[in-house]
Amino acid sequence: MAISYMDFTLPNVQFSFDVNNSTYIKKDNQNYINVLSVNELNTLGNASLLDIYLSRGNVIEPHIHQNASEIVYCISGAADVSLINPFTKKLLQYSIKPGQVVNVPQGWWHYEMATADNTHLLAIFDAPIPQFIGASDMLRLTPPEVFAHTYCLDKAKVQEALAPIKGSIVIGPPAHCSRQEAAPSSVTSAHNQPPGEASYSQEQEQIQPFDWHQLMLEQQKRLMQQQQEMFEQKHQGTPYFDADASPQPEEARHGGPARLPVIGNGWDFFGNLF
Repeated sequence: MAISYMDFTLPNVQFSFDVNNSTYIKKDNQNYINVLSVNELNTLGNASLLDIYLSRGNVIEPHIHQNASEIVYCISGAADVSLINPFTKKLLQYSIKPGQVVNVPQGWWHYEMATADNTHLLAIFDAPIPQFIGASDMLRLTPPEVFAHTYCLDKAKVQEALAPIKGSIVIGPPAHCSRQEAAPSSVTSAHNQPPGEASYSQEQEQIQPFDWHQLMLEQQKRLMQQQQEMFEQKHQGTPYFDADASPQPEEARHGGPARLPVIGNGWDFFGNLF
């Protein structure tokens, strides 16, 4: 989507970025995720991506992206991409190799497991910042008694089973998990793993959970402030955009042809927040 809020003549406009310098989470040197959003590259518009590296048996935990659809593209290695169709109530699984993709609609429950070492996936989103809600957060933050009562389970067993989940996992199994079972290679084997106790040592180099909505607001404010500063310099102290004033055409302020509004790209609700 075109980004009408951006003045492409400004010196702060970014057209390139090294995603290797933007690590979202790192489990180890073979399992990590880099992120590219509008916070890293301000000309992106309605797009973003996660650059995912996994070794065999490692999983991007079950999760949803509440604000975006996702295309999972396999660059190297191999992976199983699984998702639940909320309309048919069926679990779908797709094994992909280089050049193959899986589309995950917005808000659908899904996860990805590497079935080969040196797996490299590219997750592409139709949103400026991909929001993420992981199962580990829902499991650890929901009181065990709620699960026990809702599903008629033994509270003590639920509490014991979930106690090792101390933080957001994102890439599982956690480092030094004591369970050494073979990674499931199909839906059938995944549902028939032998029981066992897990003992986790949380050693993932993990960034604090993002407040995605706040990041979007801050990005908009930064863009507005940068553009106002540039126009103040260009027009000798006369601001082009006043966040506290009603928008006026450029022609009315500077006597020239009207310009595109600073804020756009379908994010009109931002105009009511400043």
